[in-house]
Formats: sequence, C-alpha cells, structure tokens
Amino acid sequence: MSDLYGFDAFSPAEVAHRIDAIGVAKARLPLRAMGLLAVLAGAFIGLGATLYLLVGADTASPFAAQRLLAGVAFSLGLLLVVVAGAELFTGNNLLAMAWASGRIGTREVLRNWVVVCAGNFVGASGLALLVWLARTGDLDGGRLGAQALALVAAKSALPPLVAFFKGVLCNVLVCMAVWMAAAGRSVVDKAVAIVPPIAAFVALGFEHSIANMFFFAFAMLLDPARAGEIGIAMLANLGPVIAGNLVGGSVLVAGIYWVIYERDRPQPPPP
Repeated sequence: MSDLYGFDAFSPAEVAHRIDAIGVAKARLPLRAMGLLAVLAGAFIGLGATLYLLVGADTASPFAAQRLLAGVAFSLGLLLVVVAGAELFTGNNLLAMAWASGRIGTREVLRNWVVVCAGNFVGASGLALLVWLARTGDLDGGRLGAQALALVAAKSALPPLVAFFKGVLCNVLVCMAVWMAAAGRSVVDKAVAIVPPIAAFVALGFEHSIANMFFFAFAMLLDPARAGEIGIAMLANLGPVIAGNLVGGSVLVAGIYWVIYERDRPQPPPP
C-alpha cells in the first residue's frame, strides 16, 4: 500500500498505526530516560529559537520573506528532536491517539506530558543561560537581544484567548510535521516533511509553548531589572498557550486521525 505514495513512503493509514505504536513506547519510557530526552528537546528548540532571533533581527528584508526565512531557521529545533531523538511536549500530544485506542492509560499519558513539559522547561531555560553567557544577544550590534526583548513584549501583550488559539494553530502544524515525518524512511524525507509546516507556523506568528519558555527565560537574563515582571508575564502566556497546544495536537490531529484510521481497528484490551 505504501508504494502508492511514491518514494517508498508509508501510507497515511500506516502512519496512524506507527504513531499509535510510538505513543505506547513513549508513554512507557523509564523516568530517567524520559526526563533527559525532554531536557534535550527543550535545548534543541532553544537552538532553533536562537537562530530564529538572528534572522528576525534582520529588518532589511521584506516582511513576508523575513518571516518565512525565520521560520525555516526555527525548524532546526524540530529537526534535531525528530532525527537526533528527544521528547518534546508539543509533539507528544499525539499520545492521545494511543490513549484513545486503549493501548495506554490516562495516568501514563499525564505522566509523560508532565515530565516532558517540565524537562523541556529545564532544557529551554538552560539553553537560554548558555546563549546569554556566550553573549549571543550582542550579535548584529545587539539587535539579536533587542529582538528577543521585543518579541517577549509582544507575547506578553497577547490576550489569553488570542494566545490560546495561536497555540491551537501552532500545534496543528507541529503535529502535522511530526506526523508527516513518520511517513518518511530517511533523514531527507523527514527534513522535507518538517520544514514547511514549522516555517508556516512561525511565519504566521502562532504560539509554541516550549519556544516561549526559551524566549522568556532569555529575556529575563537580558533584562534582570525586569526579571520578576517578565516571569509573571511568562506564566500568563504559557497557561493559554499550553492549553491551545494540547487542543491542537491531541484533538485536531491525533483525535481526528484516530477516528479516521484507528477507531474501527481491533484493539488490545486496556492495560
């Protein structure tokens, strides 16, 4: 069946089965491995976010071209997560498919999401510290740091409902990138699948919770006099964005594809 899709790619139905099985494996990772892989994913997203800031600081380019190029730069983060191997909260919202199939329990899903989200925060914040210590904010005459502060100010000003829906749209695209990467068999396949959706969500200004952890942490280091204020704004932003990411990934991607491909497939008894 996969031959119908060319280049030896897995078919959509086969991808659904793979995502289901991968979800079981992710949910049952040992705690230490899960936590360390989550820290790595947070750092990987932070690396992509740093590259995004560099491109975003170049205001000489036309608006749309600059945004799209910045999105391509940011896709480095998810490429590292998928190809090198790491546990990312937003991508792991696809565990909802294995849960809906009855292959993992609610406690296993929540354990994964809580541990991975916390680990992502540690990794993203740690990478922000390293980037700050390396004085990366001084690049382009300090424009990279200024871009980070301006970005955080804009995110802080988002009304909660707007932040929520930006989070929904973001994780639809992130989870579709992960979904399509699962259809590929090579690193090139995965890169081709990942870059366009990630570039799109960044260019369109949608909200990614783990990237925001990096941006806010970096801004706190750049402006220590306002660190408390920025920290409060971070919490206000992350609440609706995380909720939106959850809805986008677990309902609008995993949930819909589960109904299409997995609901009527014979399932094993609950664990």
